[in-house]
Amino acid sequence: MMKPDENETPPSDNIPTPEPARTGTQEASDAIPASDAPQDAAATEEENPTADLEGELAEAKDQLLRTLADMENLRARTTREQAQTRKFAIADFARAILSVADNLRRATDLAPDPESLSDPRLKPLVEGVTMTEKELFAILERHNIKEVAPMGEKFNHNLHQAMFEVPTADAAPGTIVEVMQIGYVLHDRLLRPAMVGVARPPAEGEDSTKPAPRVDTEA
Repeated sequence: MMKPDENETPPSDNIPTPEPARTGTQEASDAIPASDAPQDAAATEEENPTADLEGELAEAKDQLLRTLADMENLRARTTREQAQTRKFAIADFARAILSVADNLRRATDLAPDPESLSDPRLKPLVEGVTMTEKELFAILERHNIKEVAPMGEKFNHNLHQAMFEVPTADAAPGTIVEVMQIGYVLHDRLLRPAMVGVARPPAEGEDSTKPAPRVDTEA
């Protein structure tokens, strides 16, 4: 029987087992604390919704400001239109009543002096027509309906309608020397132009007392 070698080391149960080699990925994973990884992921998830909400808020704010501006413009435009409607609501009625004013004026222009009437019964009639005319024109004036009686003024195609020209050296060319029918304005809007005769220089040998037949509304 062989004797054991005295130099051979007997096996021992306390000899540690060698650990397997560690890779670089495992070392990096061990270097990061396990508690930090979930926090970084949660922060990333929170940042994106916040940015989206801020963008939606900015867009909603812009749309709100635009809507408010549109509403303000609409309110201002509606207010102006309502004011214009109230201002010129009586325009059609005013044009219709102008013929009545014309007839009353013709009647008073042709009526004799009440004091010269031989028949005393006619005096109240003439006075009544005269008072009616004055009252009508006072009402027109109260509603901002004013006459355009441009005798002696410069012709203005915005207010006057030239019916003929008058060759004359007694007035500057373009001056209104005859008014056939007065005009009217409602506030600053023309209801009816004044029908007028306009002066022009007479030609050599032309009769300056005879109106020229040509109508020139651009004088």
